[in-house]
Formats: sequence, structure tokens, C-alpha cells
Amino acid sequence: MRKLITSAFVSLDGIMQAPGGPEEDPTGGFDHGGWMFHFTDDSMDMSEAGFDGINRELLLGRRTYEIFEAYWPYQPEDHPAAKTLNAAKKHVASRTRTKLHWNNSTLFQGDVVKAIIALKAQSGPDLQIIGSGNLIQTLQAASLIDEYNVWMFPVVLGKGKRLFGENAKPSALRLVRSQVSATGVVMSTYVPSGDIQPGSFPGTEPSEKELARRKKMANKKW
Repeated sequence: MRKLITSAFVSLDGIMQAPGGPEEDPTGGFDHGGWMFHFTDDSMDMSEAGFDGINRELLLGRRTYEIFEAYWPYQPEDHPAAKTLNAAKKHVASRTRTKLHWNNSTLFQGDVVKAIIALKAQSGPDLQIIGSGNLIQTLQAASLIDEYNVWMFPVVLGKGKRLFGENAKPSALRLVRSQVSATGVVMSTYVPSGDIQPGSFPGTEPSEKELARRKKMANKKW
């Protein structure tokens, strides 16, 4: 079974909306588009993290697909990222689109979770999500994502679309590699690591008397 990998640029407070430019995604009145621009440097390996889609099939939500469709086909043919993204096979999840114009693009509608389970079971290269926050949240809740490449930039945006929303499935992750760029971008890769294992520090556990009181209050009819 092939892996499903997601890669995202996020702010320190978890916002992933419109990192690439002011007009990329102003949805909801977001006016900080292009926030990652001044933090890029030569130490950032876009290919290793899957941002250029090399040797992978792309899995995109509608909004990210439309941003890419309007930009990458019109870049010079010798642009490295344009070359790989334009050539890659693309699977697009959308409830509203009926046609796709970017080459090598396939549309699927209906139950996205069932569709991705079927895609993962097929032979072929790994599947790569870029951007596509709503799609990430749906697939994270269904425990279908095998690897997270999260590049955290030293900015606080306050509002906007987040990588993980309120309906995210509580789960543990294991850090498998991390690097810090010269501009302070923390580039980390995580894999799922089962359920959260809660615990208490010594001396913070409630006493038997307190536990009994809490139980009594929970059962009390007000």
C-alpha cells in the first residue's frame, strides 16, 4: 500500500492560509497573504518535503487545485517545480467542479475517505497532499495520513485557515527528522504514533478524598 504524505507551510499559531502571495486566498478577509516570502533561503529542500510533487501523485482539494491551475501551467518550462507539478498525475477532490483543465488531472466526488482508501490500495508512487487544508482535516480525522511535513515559520497571523481544526482527531505523532533554516523556519517531519497517552507528574494526582468529592458532584442532581 502506498503512503499518503501531506506537506504544509504554517505560521507559529498554526495558520496555513495563503503563504505564497497576497492574492492567493483572501477568503474570510485574510489580508496577510505572502507571509512566508521573506523567510525562504537555500537551505530549504522543497523536493525532500514533497512540495514539488516529484516522483509522487498529487492529491489536491478544490481551492488549492484552482490556485495551482491558474499559476503553474504558465510558468517557464525550465522552472523545476513547474516541470514536476505539471507532469504529475493529479487527483482532485471537489463537490462543485465538473471539469478540470490542468493536464493529468482526475476529478473525484462523493465519499472522499472511501476514494482515498481505494487510491492508497492501488499500485504506484506515494500520494502527496500540498496545501488543501480542508482535505487534510478530513483525512486526518479518518487516520489516513502516513506522514506530515510541517514547515513552521516564525510569524503569528492571528486568524485564517488552520492546519488542524477543532474536529481534529486527538492522536500522538513521532518526530522523525527536523532542521532549522537560517531564517528560523523549523522544518519537521512527523509520522502517526498511536493514541495520546495521558499522565500526571508526581504530586499532582488528586487524593482519594478529592476523587470521591468529584464523583459525588458528578452524580448530584441539580
